[in-house]
Amino acid sequence: TLTGLIIAGWGWLTNLIVYLIEEFNVKSIDATQISNVVNGSINLIPIIGAVLADSFLGSFHVVSISSFFSLLGIIALTLTATLSHLRPQHCGTGSTLCHAPSKLQLAVLYTGIALASIGLGVVRFTLASLGANQFDSPEDQGVFFNWFFFIFYSACVVSSLGIVYVEDSISWGLGFGMCAAFNFLGLVIFFLGNRFYRHDKPQGSPYTSLARVIVAAIRKRNVLVSSESKYYYHEINDGANKAVAATPKRSFRFLNRAALITEGDISSDGSIAKPWNISSVQQVEDLKTLIRILPLWASTVFLATPIVIQTNMTILQALAMDRHLGPNFKIPAGSITVVVLISSAIFIALFDQFLYSTWQSLTGRSLTPLQRIGAGHVFNILSMAISALVESKRLNVAHDNHLQDQQGGAAAVVPMLALWLFPQLIVVGMGEAFHFPGNVSLYYQEFPVSMKSTATSMISIVIGVAFYVSTAVVDLIRNVTGWLPDDINDGRLDNVYWTFVVLGLLNYGYFLLCAKFYKYQNLEQEAEVNTQI
Repeated sequence: TLTGLIIAGWGWLTNLIVYLIEEFNVKSIDATQISNVVNGSINLIPIIGAVLADSFLGSFHVVSISSFFSLLGIIALTLTATLSHLRPQHCGTGSTLCHAPSKLQLAVLYTGIALASIGLGVVRFTLASLGANQFDSPEDQGVFFNWFFFIFYSACVVSSLGIVYVEDSISWGLGFGMCAAFNFLGLVIFFLGNRFYRHDKPQGSPYTSLARVIVAAIRKRNVLVSSESKYYYHEINDGANKAVAATPKRSFRFLNRAALITEGDISSDGSIAKPWNISSVQQVEDLKTLIRILPLWASTVFLATPIVIQTNMTILQALAMDRHLGPNFKIPAGSITVVVLISSAIFIALFDQFLYSTWQSLTGRSLTPLQRIGAGHVFNILSMAISALVESKRLNVAHDNHLQDQQGGAAAVVPMLALWLFPQLIVVGMGEAFHFPGNVSLYYQEFPVSMKSTATSMISIVIGVAFYVSTAVVDLIRNVTGWLPDDINDGRLDNVYWTFVVLGLLNYGYFLLCAKFYKYQNLEQEAEVNTQI
C-alpha cells in the first residue's frame, strides 16, 4: 500500500518544478517558490488528518479518504498534460515571447495539485500511525519506523528514476497516468488488507482536554498547590496507565492547579461536574510533555529549512550542468535528488542492521532518539559546506567559459558534470537516515496515547513549516542581495550555502542545549517497567 501511494505521489511532486518551467512557462525561481508552497502545504496538511484520525474517524478511514483525493488530483494533472487546451503554448528555448497560462489552465492545474497534495500529505504519516499501532512495545515500534522509512525512501527512488524518466523522455501524460495507476493499485491493496488490521478507536478530541488544562489552571491561579495525592483528581483509567504519577510533577507547577479538586468540581458519583474547571493528573502531564518537546521541535524546523532550499536549488543547478551519462543517456533534472533517497534508504538499513546493534553491544544501551537527531544535525551542516564548495567551482567554470548574462532568463549549461552534486546529496541522505526516524520515534513514544497520529505527523509539520520558512528566506535573499537571480550563473548560490552552514552551527548549539535539559518521559518509564520485570 505504502509503495503504491508513494510512487504515485512522488512521481508528480518530484518533477513539479520542471513541469511548471517547461509546460506552463513559469520562471525558474518562481517555480521553486511554488514548489515550496506546495511542499509546505503537503507537510502541514497531515495535522488535519491526525486530528480526524485521533478524534473522529480512525486511521483506516482517513487513509482511505485521502488516497481517493490523491487519485482525483493526479487524474486532473494527467488531463493538463494530455489535453493541449489545458496548458499554454510551448515556449522555445531562449525565447522571450512566452505565453502565460490562462485562468482556466491555472484553475485546473492548481485544483489537481491541491487534491493530490491533500492525499499525499495525509496518507503518509497517518499510515505510519496505523502501522505502529499494530505493535505494543516502543522497541518494536522503533524498528517499524526504521523500515517504514526504508520502504518510503525506496518507493521514492523508484518513482524518481522510473516515473520522472517517463515524464521527461517519453510523455508527461504517460508519466502522470502511471502515477494514477499506482495510486489506484495501492488503494485496492489497502482495502484488501482491512480484515488483518488492528483498528484504533477514536476517543474524542484530546485537544479539548489539553485546552481544559490551561483554562482550569488559569481559573485556579490563586489556589495553593498541594504535594498530597488525595487533593488531585485521577480518572478511573489513570491507574492503568503507567505514565501517571500520584501527584503532578514539579515542572510547570502552575499547570498543576488544573488537577486540584476544589468545591463543586466533582459530583457525588465521582464524575466531573465542571469539565472546564478541573482536569486529571494525566491530562496535566500530557500537556507538560508537549511543552517540553516544543523547543526540540523548533530546532528541527531550522534543521529542515536548509535541506528544503538545497533540494530546490540542486534541481536548478542540475539544469545548468552537463547531465549526460554516456552518449545516449541524460539524467532528468528532477531525478537528481533521488541520490538523497537512495542514500537515506541504504543508510537506514545499514544503521538498523549494524550501527545500532554495535552501539548497544559496546555501550550496553540503545542509541536514543535525541542522539540520532543530533547526528543528523552534523551531517546536514557538512552537506551545506560541500554544496557551497561545489557551487563555487561551478560558478568559476561558468565565468571561465563566459556563460553569464545569457538572454532569455534560463541559465546556460556549464561544461561540468552534474555528478559533482552527488557528494552533498549522499551526505544529506545520511543525515536524514539519522534524524527523520529519530524524530518520529521521539514524538511517537513521548506523546500522549490519545495523540499517536498527531505524534507521527509532527515531523511532517516540521517539514511543512520549513518549506514556508524557506520561501520567506529565499524572498529575503532575493530582495536584500543579488545572490539569486533567475540565471543562477549570474548569482552567488555558494554564499547562500555558506550562510546556512553558519546558521546550522548556531541551530546545532541550540539543539544541544535543549537536549541537555530534556528528560524522557515514556521511554524512562518503559525502561523502569522492563527492569522490574
